[in-house]
Amino acid sequence: MKTGIIGLPLVGKTSLFRILTRARVEARSAPNQAHVGIARVPDARVVKLSEVFKPKKITYATIEYVDVGGLQKDREKNSASLVPLREADALAHVVRLFEDPAVPHEGGSLDALRDIESVEIELMLNDLEQASKRIERVEKDLKKKKETVLETELQLLTRCRKALESETPLRELDFKPEELKMLSSFEFLTRKPMLYVLNLGDDEAADIDRVIEKYHLEKLTSKLRTAVVPFCGKIEAELSELPDAEAAEMMRAYGLAESGRDRLIQASYRLLGLISFLTCGEPECRAWTIERGMNAQKAAGAIHSDIERGFIKAEVVNWEDLLKAGGFPVARERAQVRLEGKEYIVQDGDVILFRHSS
Repeated sequence: MKTGIIGLPLVGKTSLFRILTRARVEARSAPNQAHVGIARVPDARVVKLSEVFKPKKITYATIEYVDVGGLQKDREKNSASLVPLREADALAHVVRLFEDPAVPHEGGSLDALRDIESVEIELMLNDLEQASKRIERVEKDLKKKKETVLETELQLLTRCRKALESETPLRELDFKPEELKMLSSFEFLTRKPMLYVLNLGDDEAADIDRVIEKYHLEKLTSKLRTAVVPFCGKIEAELSELPDAEAAEMMRAYGLAESGRDRLIQASYRLLGLISFLTCGEPECRAWTIERGMNAQKAAGAIHSDIERGFIKAEVVNWEDLLKAGGFPVARERAQVRLEGKEYIVQDGDVILFRHSS
């Protein structure tokens, strides 16, 4: 799964990308240059189960992040920088809420709602241009020959265009499954889930849980398919360079219960509607990423398509029960391991052994 990082210039996007992915990249020189990196999804369950199974290998779930150039007043340049985001599954909009006299805000002052609206309008204009071009093409094709599929597409795109013209992002609309399937080929940017990353100053670390109220941003939390995560960029940049013990001590000094990096990655994971099931054994303890609501047979395909095709049964146990039992033998004795069929809906934290034909 992929998340695109967006925002205005000088808000801390590339710094955030470095913190999330541990990638060593410099601030970009070209507006349409994109950085791509992988972030490990923190998961204490994998760590604890590894202490029991002592595997040769530990593998965490991951999220791919794409960092693009800051959006500017030049729409042509913006269109070029937004291209890599079309393949993203969600967007993370970095919003500046830190003061720095050495790096003036291009808007002249800090105003989160103004900046969010500015970026959202750019995304909507980009989508509107794409929708309008396709509508024009479909209308021409319908004049030549009436086709039900094209008529349905025209109705759907017209609805999208009206929403965009009224400055409503497509993520705030409800679509039927068949409509979503049709929209997927267009990769509209405002259809993607949005994570607002509030980049704060160091002096606000202790009050990070009250930032939304302080800046009167409650309306963001009520929007559909969105999430908000406050984040102290400079502190997190320092934490990313420290050994674990020193980082933990620094977080305590700032009154932080959890690193912003972990909170951001987990928020991205949840926003994408993802969960993890686990597999454990001597060779490897691993978290596997699937969509929430996926059945056992489909989940088996995350490991290998052959396991999905040859699915017979799934042995399922909750990770905490397995941890307390100290392994599968005791968990089976306690009747905590269940046999589930292919339609079983996998739950977050399930540990699964798949039975399958070769």
